[in-house]
Amino acid sequence: MYKGIGKKIKNLRLKKGLTQEELGERTDLTKGYISQIERDLSSPSIETFFSILEVLGCSPKEFFNDLEHEQKVVYDNEDQTEFIDEELGYQIQWLVPESNENDMEPIILTLEPNGKFKEFEPSLSETFAYVLQGQVAVKLGKKMYFARAGEAIYFHASHEHQIINDFDGISKLLLVATESYL
Repeated sequence: MYKGIGKKIKNLRLKKGLTQEELGERTDLTKGYISQIERDLSSPSIETFFSILEVLGCSPKEFFNDLEHEQKVVYDNEDQTEFIDEELGYQIQWLVPESNENDMEPIILTLEPNGKFKEFEPSLSETFAYVLQGQVAVKLGKKMYFARAGEAIYFHASHEHQIINDFDGISKLLLVATESYL
């Protein structure tokens, strides 16, 4: 298997709206093994790889057919995918497909009242956000920072971090992360 298939498998899974657990159930693999494949820590056998592609609705030819595609510059609503976490009260809208394979990953993050984005471990990532609506708190290590509509946020992810809605209504941000961890 060639290096880097994990990110592509993850992107296909997200496009299909499947969790790692759901993909694992449909391929008789564990969630942990799917996670290892997606992070390129483990390479599946050819049989397992084909089984994963079948569940994700992608032929091997389509999967490896990167080089023949012309660069896409404009992305419309049809290209975008979203994920909703009702428990934490947030929605992610990926604006550019496969952006997690690029240097930057742009998303729209919508936080419900009392909603919060998942907490992230320290990483090499840099994060930029522009608050489109509402007000948010950014927990970075032990410190809290606040930004409201019209203000920008920029930080190095050198500490545990989390974005929390600090508004009575919905808050919405345009967020761009490097070294994608979303």
